[in-house]
Amino acid sequence: MHPKHQRLSPEHRQLLRGVSRSFDLSIRLLPGLLQAPVAIGYLLARATDTVADTTSLPLAERQILLELMTQVIASPGIEAAQTQQIKHLTQAFAAQQTDPNERALMQALPQCLPLLQTLDEADQASVRRVLSHITQGQQQDMVRFGPGLHALNTETELDLYTWQVAGSVGEFWTELCGRHLAGYALLPQDDMMHLGRQYGMGLQRLNILRDAGTDLASGRCYWPAETLASAGLNPALLAEAAQTGRSNFLESLAPLYKQWLDHTQMQLADGMRYALALKPRRLRLASALPALIGARTLTLLRQAGPAALTQRVKMPRHEIRSLMWRIALGLASPAVLERQFRKLSGDARA
Repeated sequence: MHPKHQRLSPEHRQLLRGVSRSFDLSIRLLPGLLQAPVAIGYLLARATDTVADTTSLPLAERQILLELMTQVIASPGIEAAQTQQIKHLTQAFAAQQTDPNERALMQALPQCLPLLQTLDEADQASVRRVLSHITQGQQQDMVRFGPGLHALNTETELDLYTWQVAGSVGEFWTELCGRHLAGYALLPQDDMMHLGRQYGMGLQRLNILRDAGTDLASGRCYWPAETLASAGLNPALLAEAAQTGRSNFLESLAPLYKQWLDHTQMQLADGMRYALALKPRRLRLASALPALIGARTLTLLRQAGPAALTQRVKMPRHEIRSLMWRIALGLASPAVLERQFRKLSGDARA
């Protein structure tokens, strides 16, 4: 039996809110038919990401669990033996989590996996497809970033990675809208798929920029070695700069840093074009929120410059609340959302 309008339990809602308050807000704004597939896909993606990122456990153990999760997600039924194996392995991973919300998610994973079966067949297929892209990117990450410091090699590798773990999510979101909401957009579906893909990739690039210092400290450099070399830099020098704040290395990074910010800004602008093309108000707001928060975060990163590697840059919660009030007063109209995007991007015309 596949309910026409599946809802998450309060317990699963709490899990979702714990691992991402901002994305939980976006999901709550979605039309009912979209909420369950998006929420279930997000919970499972966060769980696989936790497995890939728990570097305190041996790589082989993480690979075994991630591969098992990938197999269970891809299959229409869950074998009892697989369920027991996942329960056993997830407890070890849960014990290693310092974040209580991540720990709760791993402990609840055996109960989250069957949620996929509650969706209709077309939505199940969409969730499986996007998770296959995401887990492929995560598996490649685990192999790429072994002991020591490692970097992506080229911008092509970076584009592939950002598509796998986030651009594919923009396509997934758009696919669901096209299936459940007839005439949902002002643009053709192919254009929406392209904008959705670019939007997701831009959000992942933003994550990379924001988390660069932390990633470097853990041995991960998502900025391609080939591009760094063009500025006389390498991942080791960048990691040293992030740790010590040495200004000469950070100054050398400045031109590249600006290029990456500009690239990300263009992709977030595609995201706003995507949101502004949506007809349903709640869907438009849900889609616009990540771009609006991302635009402000980018502005803060620009203000900090490459020194952002040595500090945590994030849009303050009180600014998010203020933004929500301004949008609500403007009834989330396209004009209001566009004006807020320009303002948060530091555009003087706003």
